[in-house]
Amino acid sequence: MNLGFDQPLYILPFDHRGSFQSKMFGWSGVLTDAQTSAIVAAKSVIYEGFLAAIAAGVPAQKAGILVDEQFGSAILLDAAKRGFATACPVERSGQDEFDFEYGEDFIGHIERFKPTFCKVLVRYNPEGNADLNRRQAARLQQLSDYLHAKQESRLMFELLVPAEAAELEELHGDKQVYDRELRPRLMVRAIHELQDAGVEPDLWKIEGLDRREDCLQIVAAARRNGRDRVGCIVLGRGEDEAKVHEWLATAASVAGFIGFAVGRTTFWKPLIDWRDKKISREAAVTEVGRRFKTWVQIFEQVIGANH
Repeated sequence: MNLGFDQPLYILPFDHRGSFQSKMFGWSGVLTDAQTSAIVAAKSVIYEGFLAAIAAGVPAQKAGILVDEQFGSAILLDAAKRGFATACPVERSGQDEFDFEYGEDFIGHIERFKPTFCKVLVRYNPEGNADLNRRQAARLQQLSDYLHAKQESRLMFELLVPAEAAELEELHGDKQVYDRELRPRLMVRAIHELQDAGVEPDLWKIEGLDRREDCLQIVAAARRNGRDRVGCIVLGRGEDEAKVHEWLATAASVAGFIGFAVGRTTFWKPLIDWRDKKISREAAVTEVGRRFKTWVQIFEQVIGANH
């Protein structure tokens, strides 16, 4: 398997676990069987919305889902059977430090599902705790080496670069200035450091960037030193539709950004309305599908205008 993935890829991510449990339903601690079933049912609404978008014209060969084993194992298996790209998280949910969800047994879980992509969410600020960064990089290198040797699943790396307290202090606590002025440079440094530590993603999942020149710098970092096929996709960060539209259009204008992964902005409000019995299940499915199809149309319109 050559390093990298550079084909169009439109992902509907709903691998949220701890946050889904607490913020969607207000539950904490060990779930009852009934609570687990309720989360599984909610995720099936999202998946049916994805299928509705495919039926409405989203190109199946470019579309995929990202869902967790805990609540979405049946969905993973069904999507694979239908020929969609599948992605499954391997990180423990809700942790500041990356570690494997299933500890040393992570390989067995990957081999059970053989997803198109194994996804990791990693918080890594190159100006943060150096020991923490080294520990994370060592675990990530272990996963990267396994995936490239096995050649069945590719590595999807969701890079979050949270602001350090000292960085925010310098910016008078303005997170918007951090996102615009500092985070893009830190992301490039993080990508370089992780590559130098032997972590080799096929695909980088990147927080939305306001400026096209920052997208260009991210692609250059992802593809440096012969990594010519490595792709980037932009994520939505749960922002409103207008902001997601802006980020998609900016990323789509840059070769190397091959698609997106927009989750909460796609499904959160329809699911909340369904949960609160304000709309029917069918209406929630339809709205999830409509939103997902809208992101695809935005991305493809910009690509078409730039080629």
